[in-house]
Amino acid sequence: MSVVDHDDASAEATTVSPPLRGEDLERPFARSGPRREWLGTESEKFGVLRPNATPVSYDGRTCGIVQIFDGLMARGDWAPYREREGGPVVALSKVGGSTVISLEPGAQLELSGAPVETVHDVEAELAEHLADIAPVSETCGIDWLAVGYHPFARPEQLPWVPKERYEIMRAYFPRVGTRGLDMMRRTATVQVNLDYHDEEDAMRKLRVALKLSPIATAIFANSPFAEGRAHGWRSERAHVWLDTDRDRAGLLEALMEPGRRYRDYVAWALDVPMYFIKRGGRVVANTGQSFRDFRDRGYEGHRARYDDWLLHLNTLFPEVRLQKTLEVRSADMQSVQHLAALPAFWAGLMYDETSLAAAEALVARWSPSALVAARPLIAREALNAELCGRPVRHWAERVMALALEGLSRRGRRDEAGRDERRHLEPLAALVAAGRCPADDLLDGLDREQDPRAAILRRTRVDFDALPIRRDRV
Repeated sequence: MSVVDHDDASAEATTVSPPLRGEDLERPFARSGPRREWLGTESEKFGVLRPNATPVSYDGRTCGIVQIFDGLMARGDWAPYREREGGPVVALSKVGGSTVISLEPGAQLELSGAPVETVHDVEAELAEHLADIAPVSETCGIDWLAVGYHPFARPEQLPWVPKERYEIMRAYFPRVGTRGLDMMRRTATVQVNLDYHDEEDAMRKLRVALKLSPIATAIFANSPFAEGRAHGWRSERAHVWLDTDRDRAGLLEALMEPGRRYRDYVAWALDVPMYFIKRGGRVVANTGQSFRDFRDRGYEGHRARYDDWLLHLNTLFPEVRLQKTLEVRSADMQSVQHLAALPAFWAGLMYDETSLAAAEALVARWSPSALVAARPLIAREALNAELCGRPVRHWAERVMALALEGLSRRGRRDEAGRDERRHLEPLAALVAAGRCPADDLLDGLDREQDPRAAILRRTRVDFDALPIRRDRV
């Protein structure tokens, strides 16, 4: 679950942002123009060096992230991003496009896709990304792992990407939870960004998505390994998030009630402690002060500006986050074969009125307290956990059916005439069998002569799984 989310370019404009006014607090969510149904997908993966699955460093002597970035920039279609002039490269942006490759704190490579119209486009974007990174990855001897928690690395083996904000967060997280540093460097997620067209639509989708988030966590559970062995949890990533930051993460129980408005999300966000602000291109640490207090009293002579509010909103990590899009953030990183299933799942539920209404009715009686109580069990048992008196598998099958029906009604077809259900059907079959991706990863592991090699083989990104352009590999 990204702790960056590409706030860098928007955190401070070339001109000084105006002072924050009361009417500005809801301004980031305001929508205008025609109704759209874009999909934006963000996915993270771990790099390891052959043959021993050693974590990739940021600036290794021979092969690290710097070398990966250099190889991509040498092609001429990727431009570097630095936090400050002369600083290290911490992201790349596609020349002439809106695709971004950035870094999580432990050098996880994150692809932030452009807004696209269909799940087919998400798959094509991923295929292009694999085609981009395949040659330089092969040259460097790097394998990429598509799983929600690093299956091998101990904390001392992982790098820290050189960003000022990460130093601030590194010092702050141990004050508010026990797993924040693991979240930063040993977790990887895939999330989907969804459109809404007005306040009522946004808050309705936020409410339904929050309630469905534990079900999605179970369906997409894909992190059963840590430090080279199975550890007993189907989603160690979800386990980590249970004790990362008690103030800014979780299910937002107060936002699950009908009738909530933008002002209710704003009220929650105002009371979350800050991390930092930016002034003159530099990060200024300000941990612990709520944004409400900063707005009212300032900090060391700095007064709240509109860009400070935007930056603060981007440092909140609930399971579903409201910004200029609705960001659904509750899934482990998936294999290449299943990655497009997440945008398909949420598009089928959120972009079809019949399925959205049915999902809304399904979750109406689920209490926030029951959902919160079920999260540890879901992190451990996934579909075998219990929620509201029934196995999670029962609810997952019903929700999956609604998503498939919604995709059918959407009717977005690829060149072969297939609709978007093709991206979700393999995972739906897994759910129907009472299994999640982690179960496939674990299947027969105890019979392997070399479990570590088996874990690597099972979690490694398969560059042959999508029809990537062979002329670029």
